[in-house]
Amino acid sequence: MENQKQIYKLTVCSLMAAVMCVLGPLSIPVGPVPVSLTSFVIYLTVFLLGPKLSVVSCLVYLAIGAVGFPVFSGFQGGLQKLAGPTGGYLIGFVLTAFTGGIIIEKSNNSFTKITGLFAATLITYLFGTLWFIFQTKCTFGYAITVCVLPFVLFDVIKIIIATLLGQSLRSALQKSGLI
Repeated sequence: MENQKQIYKLTVCSLMAAVMCVLGPLSIPVGPVPVSLTSFVIYLTVFLLGPKLSVVSCLVYLAIGAVGFPVFSGFQGGLQKLAGPTGGYLIGFVLTAFTGGIIIEKSNNSFTKITGLFAATLITYLFGTLWFIFQTKCTFGYAITVCVLPFVLFDVIKIIIATLLGQSLRSALQKSGLI
């Protein structure tokens, strides 16, 4: 049974990285930072894998993009995307996965999970915004206006949907003995 759980974890870790690669490039440009579904996949991943393997899944996604595969928003890839003005948000996804995974593991109710995932997302907002400011030499106010405020509603919706779907998937997997 333990071997089956390990196979499940590795499979889902790989699968979620693949889903990030498929959905990540699909984006809506709303300024310098586009709206993408990558964060939604990360939210689901934390329900299925917890903090450690969610981070691994994110790192695999980032590594695939870093070597040049067009898996980032707008079908972009390469180290220049990670090192560029919006790269902090991509790297911040690792922080969201870790923090969100810890909160999901410790929480017993939906409201705490939703609030926790939003708090984890705020960490990504902060890291990415500071990175953006450093890269572009803009003001904090401008960065918040173009890099955070347009995304709050989208992220709240993604968090709510991911929580509802993620809890159902997690419950089914627990009943089957896989987690």
